[in-house]
Amino acid sequence: MARLRASQKEMTRRLLLSTALELFETHGYAGTTVDDIARAAGTTRVTFYAYFPSRTALVKALFGELEELAAGHTDALVGVVRDGGRNGIGAWLRAAADRWPRIRPYVLAAHDAAAVDPEVRELVEGRFDGLVADVQAALDRAGRFDPASRRMRAFLALTQLDQLARHWMRHGWQSAPETALGLLTDSWVQLLGRPTA
Repeated sequence: MARLRASQKEMTRRLLLSTALELFETHGYAGTTVDDIARAAGTTRVTFYAYFPSRTALVKALFGELEELAAGHTDALVGVVRDGGRNGIGAWLRAAADRWPRIRPYVLAAHDAAAVDPEVRELVEGRFDGLVADVQAALDRAGRFDPASRRMRAFLALTQLDQLARHWMRHGWQSAPETALGLLTDSWVQLLGRPTA
């Protein structure tokens, strides 16, 4: 009986999360209330608050799911940057773009929420800063470039990727994907890769 109850609780929690994700995608974070989420999930505001103390807490849970979807991707990035080869960088960027359809609703919800919610903004910025630090550490281990430039190189490369990803998520490809990813690869090789002879 306890296992059934726990299973039902998890189903309700998952329903609230998936419903919120759909509503955020349709109406935006600012345009979606707790009542909207509860009503669309076929439950009540009281039930919502039994699972999440706030809309912010729900977005943090969605951000946690996004982190799970990205598991292993950061380790692969660090390895590719440490190696610095063009083929590895290009392959990693293509794999990143292949993941965009799956992570799209999570990324857009997080960024919409970050625009109006300081706690979510701190979470999103913290994640980005962590990635910059990981790429900087990979450059440190590789011993490439002036140490004073490594953090900025990481920041510029990841900002380019983030902007391209979010632009694609809102508008689709504005040019052939191969062209966009090829140009991004060129830029990343210049910023992060091994110098070519």
